[in-house]
Amino acid sequence: MGLNPPVIDMQPNMYKIEGESAFSYLALVKKMQGQGKRVISFGIGQPDFPTPEHIKNAAKAALDDNFTGYTETQGIEELRSAVSEYLNFKYGSDVSGEEVVITPGSKTAIFMTAASYIRDGDEAIIIEPSYYAYAQVVKLFNGIPKFVSLDFTPGKGFSLNAEKVEKAITKRTRVIFINNPHNPTGAVFDPKDLDYLMEVVKKNNIIVVADEIYDNLIYTSKFKSLITYPEWRDNLIYINGFSKTFSMTGWRLAYLVARKELIPRFNDLAVSLYSCATSFVQKAGVIALKGDWGPVKNMVKEFHERAKVLHDILKGAQGFDVYMPEGAFYMFPRVSGILNKLNISVKGFVDMMLNKIGVLVLPGDAFPDKAGREFVRFSYATDMESIKEGARKIVEFVNSL
Repeated sequence: MGLNPPVIDMQPNMYKIEGESAFSYLALVKKMQGQGKRVISFGIGQPDFPTPEHIKNAAKAALDDNFTGYTETQGIEELRSAVSEYLNFKYGSDVSGEEVVITPGSKTAIFMTAASYIRDGDEAIIIEPSYYAYAQVVKLFNGIPKFVSLDFTPGKGFSLNAEKVEKAITKRTRVIFINNPHNPTGAVFDPKDLDYLMEVVKKNNIIVVADEIYDNLIYTSKFKSLITYPEWRDNLIYINGFSKTFSMTGWRLAYLVARKELIPRFNDLAVSLYSCATSFVQKAGVIALKGDWGPVKNMVKEFHERAKVLHDILKGAQGFDVYMPEGAFYMFPRVSGILNKLNISVKGFVDMMLNKIGVLVLPGDAFPDKAGREFVRFSYATDMESIKEGARKIVEFVNSL
């Protein structure tokens, strides 16, 4: 009778994957706030703006019309066409609605891509610091995450070094994950580096998984989408969604784009995973893409202003190497000066600030693999007054150490 119950014995790869640190810190902040403590959080990565009214009204109208049953697994034709029209108008691409699969969130699309392409022992190149989910799905399907770090220049921020990526390629390299604009750094990759990278993947028969969920949150003119390349169908799986652009994180709506002959395979996987994306949410997605973009433009303008304010205040923090982000709503300053002075890990520094001054930032090593060990992530998706107060508290605290 000493044997463990059989439900304890999960398949081995389940023990390789890890959760997302941002959500564990969010729970800690809520606990502290429940105890009556004031906490200013630069932690969670979601817009603090409400979903625009016309999008909410579209969902309500769909509910009132009883549009609440299953839809096609691939997604309603109206939304798939809206996605293709959006990509073709914005990026000059030639996507067909038949090449779009609607998913309940971009994480589902990432999972489906890994499930479809990662084979036993395949290597997946992941640009680090990275969004945590890429490495987890690679490990789940018995692949090997291979991390390549961004270059960091004090005062300028992060950049993609395509030649460094090329040097990391081996005969086992199957996919490269590219998140642009980039979480957690707020970098927007130079089109010349992307051009070079796309030539490299063609030459080596490698798949690029492009996660462009932040493609509308940009403060620079240099952004280039990977869906713009004329031969995208040969090497690209494209992922995007509604969460960040339209402040719809809880709605769980995204999409995957791939060449037409792959879609039946993705549909067969999708129907086994989730049947279809939520019906009335899909109707709201149509209106999001085709309706008034004024709220999006206003939100992006506000994020840019917040980035400037945060940057200008944090410049006064001794031991912080700050820079102006170019996209998303993140800054990822280096804090090695503080860590070395205190002989402390980045997690220890984050815990210290949370407990002593009630300000939360995320430790850089929460974003795999090791490139973030001397950095912290700020999400400035919070109100301006909290940004000013939190940043000033940090400056006062670190300069007193």
